[in-house]
Amino acid sequence: MKRERGIARCGLACCLCSENERCSGCNAGDCPDKDWCENRRCSMESGYAHCFECPRDCRKGLLGKSKPYGFTLFAKRYGEETLLDCLERNERNGTVYHREGITGDYDGFDDPEALIAFILTGKQ
Repeated sequence: MKRERGIARCGLACCLCSENERCSGCNAGDCPDKDWCENRRCSMESGYAHCFECPRDCRKGLLGKSKPYGFTLFAKRYGEETLLDCLERNERNGTVYHREGITGDYDGFDDPEALIAFILTGKQ
């Protein structure tokens, strides 16, 4: 885990992403997604570093998908450091974040509350 990469504006875990070597993250001027990422644009325009800092319950952009939405809800409730702590513990215990060609353990949740429980416990 590259903890210093943290969490993306939309809630995805940059710290666990397999594209770390090719991606500088949402805040980089060379972000390859900067022209289309609605969450990056909105959070910047609203003055937030992350969507989880915004008081609105929003499902636009990548927040329309269960994983970023669930991670965002988790960070709203427990904070980014707790999210990173849980992700790091889960990774040490064998939980897999998605990789190219591999569906990860955090994927496939339709219920954000079930995802939050999985993040907290590392158990499905």
